[in-house]
Amino acid sequence: MGHPTFNTDRSYHQNPQFSEERMKQIQEIIKRYPEGRQKSAILPILHIAQTEFGWISVNVMDYVAEILKIQPIEVYEVATFYTMFHLQPVGKYVLEVCRTGPCMICGAEEIFEHLQKRLGIGLNETTTDGKFTIKAVECLAACGGAPCLQVKLKAEDGIYKYYENLTPAKVDELIEKEWI
Repeated sequence: MGHPTFNTDRSYHQNPQFSEERMKQIQEIIKRYPEGRQKSAILPILHIAQTEFGWISVNVMDYVAEILKIQPIEVYEVATFYTMFHLQPVGKYVLEVCRTGPCMICGAEEIFEHLQKRLGIGLNETTTDGKFTIKAVECLAACGGAPCLQVKLKAEDGIYKYYENLTPAKVDELIEKEWI
């Protein structure tokens, strides 16, 4: 259940450019840090990039490095470390299931298996209609409601919805009533 592969295909996001509004937001973030410490802005800027472009391609990472005046490898290191960043194209609904201890003990493995069977895809894969992607992610801070998953509702504003105490039946209900 590792992190998805790093998509190195440079045909995606050729010459990426942030919108004027996003660039203003990025410049405000960079100003929060002392000169020479702009690398500290990498996480919020990667979030903005993912919102703007849908996922983080190599060209987007290079663009972020250029903006921050750092080496591309410094962006690659961060983007590939955190499971919250999508390193390949994803579906409209990214079903991010917690894979850490409490959730696994309480049935996350069964949820992974059920989702894969129900949607006909594996982990880090997207359905052919582009609707669903299944990802295994680190702790979602809902251990008391394990197993849990989160789904990003609106790409443009980064709002997530959390679902706890999942069972295969609850997952089917969510798929049928919320996302189809």
